[in-house]
Amino acid sequence: MKHKLKRLLRRVPGRKPEPEESLQEAIHNIPRITNETVAEHREEVLSSARKYIYPLQHSLRRIVTISAGIFLVLLVGFFVYCLLALYRFNSTSTFVYRVSQVMPFPVAKSCGQYVSYENYLFELRHYIHYYQTQQKVDFNSVAGKQQLVAFRNVALQTVMNNACVKKLAAQHRITVTNQELDTEISLLRSQNRLGDNNAVFQDVLKEFWGWSLDDFKLELKTQMLAQKVVSTLDMATHVRAQNILTQLHNGGDFATLAKQHPEDLNTKSNGGDYGFAIDKTNRDLSPQVVDELFKLQPGQISAIVETPVGLEILKVNEKDGNTVRASHIYFAFKNINDYTNSLKAKQRPHIYIGM
Repeated sequence: MKHKLKRLLRRVPGRKPEPEESLQEAIHNIPRITNETVAEHREEVLSSARKYIYPLQHSLRRIVTISAGIFLVLLVGFFVYCLLALYRFNSTSTFVYRVSQVMPFPVAKSCGQYVSYENYLFELRHYIHYYQTQQKVDFNSVAGKQQLVAFRNVALQTVMNNACVKKLAAQHRITVTNQELDTEISLLRSQNRLGDNNAVFQDVLKEFWGWSLDDFKLELKTQMLAQKVVSTLDMATHVRAQNILTQLHNGGDFATLAKQHPEDLNTKSNGGDYGFAIDKTNRDLSPQVVDELFKLQPGQISAIVETPVGLEILKVNEKDGNTVRASHIYFAFKNINDYTNSLKAKQRPHIYIGM
């Protein structure tokens, strides 16, 4: 009877259900969780999110496309600017030089080897720096422009010759090691040819040539390679020097032999005598000669000494404290062009810039 009454009360219009009845009804109406209902809910959630995700993906795609397009335009513009600056306007600015250090633009082809624009600007810029800062040359003037053209030609020919030297060195497996470079620098330092210390020397390099210490080492290594190539290939000069040294060891007179081989015309008349006192800081003689002279005692004759330009046999005549008087017999190496010109004749050089 009690349950029937409750059912009748539920059907009375306008009557609010009791709390217990509401709870039971809510529990009764909870949807059942099945694989189908889970899939339906997931699809509802994803469909609601797509209206936000798809526009976002579309925007990102446009941003990436536009950014890539802008980057490509800038890259092409930069490349075109570099080409014009290098090959049309012959710019020597620091910015262009830095670009040439990163991007291997060629300036010419010599002896079958591409010559980098970097090497050309390296050579040219130290001429410009020296004459602008030390000689006060105005390269915007008529005379200055003519002088700049001359410097461009000298720099270009220098780097083209260097390319031929490198090819000869590669053919004959000739190299300059870091140890040889350090030894040469140590020799120059011992004779105070590089200033009192590193700081002073670097200041001089920067002031006169616009170089760093690494730039100086690069230039010195290039010169040493050319000297080594000539020394290796010019065997005739080595043979002449060895023949004279043999005669000296067999009792030959130094002054007489020096007069018979007068490749140094300044000392021919006095039997090879330098004619002046020599100290360790002398700049008129090569560092190799100065170094060897101070190892000898009066009357002693040296072995063959190799210098950047030839071979020498030395004799110390007098030694007085920190100076010596000495004589020499000099044998000049052939010019490096005697070897590079034959390569150039086989492969015609090509120049990619106008002067």
